[in-house]
Amino acid sequence: MDRQTKGKLGEDAVCAELEKRGHTIIARNYHKRVGEIDIISQNDRYIVFTEVKTRKLGSMVSGLEAVNFAKQKKIVLTADAYLAENPTDLQPRYDIAEVTVTRGEFPAVTGITIFEDAFSADGIYTIN
Repeated sequence: MDRQTKGKLGEDAVCAELEKRGHTIIARNYHKRVGEIDIISQNDRYIVFTEVKTRKLGSMVSGLEAVNFAKQKKIVLTADAYLAENPTDLQPRYDIAEVTVTRGEFPAVTGITIFEDAFSADGIYTIN
């Protein structure tokens, strides 16, 4: 299974989990020049920008660790672009979803962990 197909498998699983948790999926793979957001969803309180990291069982780097400061900055800037085009009264939140899949030709999802409010825009924007 190639990387793109594995990523889609993980994103599909996270969308299903978010819907179970009461979210409405607004967009997937939202692209802007500065970056991409895997899933944009909303519930009654938040508009949620979720970065999905799909990993095979036993991977050396966790999905959470893979979303470094540079990636967080791209997500926040892309979310800002989305919010400029689609104003809302909902509070933005940045989540990271870590999906674990089996190894082999036909991997299956074995686990999903969603880290809610995994980082904030406060750490991205600094006042000089």
